[in-house]
Amino acid sequence: MDVAIVAAARFAISEPFAGGMEAHTHALADGLAERGHDVTVYAAGGAGRFAVEAMIPVAFEASDNARRDVSAGPDSALAEHHSYLDALLRLTRARHQLVHVNAVHHLPFACSPLIPSVVSGTLHSPPTPWLESALALAARHANPPKLVSVSHSNAAAWHTVDVSRVIANGVDPDVWRAGPGGPGAVWSGRIVPEKAPHLAIEAARLAAVPLSLIGPIHDHCYFQDEVRPLLGDGVEYLGHRGSADVADIVGRSGVAVVTPTWEEPFGLVVTEALSCGTPVAGFARGALPELIDADTGVLAEPDDVPALATAMLDAATLRRRDCRARAERNYSATAMIDAYEAWFVELIDERN
Repeated sequence: MDVAIVAAARFAISEPFAGGMEAHTHALADGLAERGHDVTVYAAGGAGRFAVEAMIPVAFEASDNARRDVSAGPDSALAEHHSYLDALLRLTRARHQLVHVNAVHHLPFACSPLIPSVVSGTLHSPPTPWLESALALAARHANPPKLVSVSHSNAAAWHTVDVSRVIANGVDPDVWRAGPGGPGAVWSGRIVPEKAPHLAIEAARLAAVPLSLIGPIHDHCYFQDEVRPLLGDGVEYLGHRGSADVADIVGRSGVAVVTPTWEEPFGLVVTEALSCGTPVAGFARGALPELIDADTGVLAEPDDVPALATAMLDAATLRRRDCRARAERNYSATAMIDAYEAWFVELIDERN
């Protein structure tokens, strides 16, 4: 197959990953390329077995008169918008067999009828007004994108569109190796308000458990105002690390804490922790109740910090081998790539 994957215009598809979606894109693209498929990733950059078509922000500076318009967004949004437009114009001429949208920007979905290739997409986020309207518009024309969701809960949230199937995100068990555990807790992910690491810190303090935070700071104001003042006294921020380092830290932790304050569409950090044999304590929100069971984690009511503290202590008593077994059984990268490969072949065969 000749497959193009439209990914992030702002982030490279390489280590250390900016987030779970970038890690997912790399695993999918690299895995398909390893199986002999021609894979081209449209993104800000990348490194792997796949080819990269760089989505470098288009050099465009709006005039002073245009910038005075009340609807004008920040320069970064304008640059991202034009990067996707440029990539889509290239895709109308590229003649890939299939174009897969692995992004949350609305333009690739809205413009899918303009692309001569088969178009598919993964719903990585809950519904947003821009994305919901883009899919509604595309559905009125020929060649709308065929869609999968990363979880059943996220698919249910997208009840206004036709979701073909659910394909869970997967992790490489050779990277996310089983670890020995340890006395402390770990929180990993993008440091943004909707991931709420400050709540993990509060719960760790109540449980009297040391906590390590790992991940890129995507919202610097949030970090400075809500997270940095809570550091120290058993809580440390270890920075943005590559997968091997994160896996080592997670594997030497007794419990992984997951604290979404939004309807988490998947939660790759959950499956990474399970693969390392580390049980999970988190809020019962979004896909988390799908990802773990009573043998591999303990969930608290959303935003209930005292209950999360108790969940941390209870989860740390669970058997690590059960966590690893659940990850191997349900969330391996191989199973994910198998599912996408079979679906892509099916879509191309339908077109032919």
